[in-house]
Amino acid sequence: MQEKQQQWAWQWNMLYDDNKWLFSEWILPNTLEDFRDKSVLDCGCGGGQHLQFVAPYCAEAVGVDLNALESAAKNTAGLKNISLTEGDIATMDLKRQFDIVYSIGVLHHTDNPTASFRNIAKHAKPEGKVIVWVYSKEGNSLNRFLVEPAKNILVHHLPRSIVLFLSRILTGLVSIPVYTIYLLPLTFLPYYQYFQNWRKLTFERNVLNVFDKLNAPQTFFIPKSQVEEWFRDSDFSDVHISPYKGVSWRGSGTKR
Repeated sequence: MQEKQQQWAWQWNMLYDDNKWLFSEWILPNTLEDFRDKSVLDCGCGGGQHLQFVAPYCAEAVGVDLNALESAAKNTAGLKNISLTEGDIATMDLKRQFDIVYSIGVLHHTDNPTASFRNIAKHAKPEGKVIVWVYSKEGNSLNRFLVEPAKNILVHHLPRSIVLFLSRILTGLVSIPVYTIYLLPLTFLPYYQYFQNWRKLTFERNVLNVFDKLNAPQTFFIPKSQVEEWFRDSDFSDVHISPYKGVSWRGSGTKR
């Protein structure tokens, strides 16, 4: 079982994401309407924001998280079709299956993303849907070879409040080229597509983007070949795998 990581509890107690449109893009080609009257499992629910998005559509949803259930409980209070349970998505056994199982932005932070995927997929019913969104190896060279080493050397041991302060400074600094040179049609620039989203989000939401990258105890960047192996034809039909903003993969399929 993966050890608890208190960094996530701190993050979701301090920061929040209310951008339903972004969640909707991460789950494409699936839509929130596909959740209508379904039983749903959120694997790695964090602060519970995604559960809030699906609650108006689904019959019921269960959120599983190892670190931030207190924040999830606060953010989903009053939603009668939402329940929460503490667990490691790589090893949990809920002894039931669901119509839709999703994990958004979580698998790449687990000890073993493939083992975690295999375990969450076990919780989907035959003909049920599995949906994931993960950071991609492709298009993330700066994160892999600059941000991650710098984080491991300089940031990990700092108090989270200092990391949040640094994230605000970095967000302001990154915003300078994003709102100047990145407005030009220079599509060869790194993270050109990603920064299109940056301009749609508030400053505070972009602080969350930066803090999330600095705060994560570990991050694996997933190649397309690995996502394809997860959704292999022997296990899934109607498979969809597509890049998102050049820095992540959307994957989904119907379980056989």
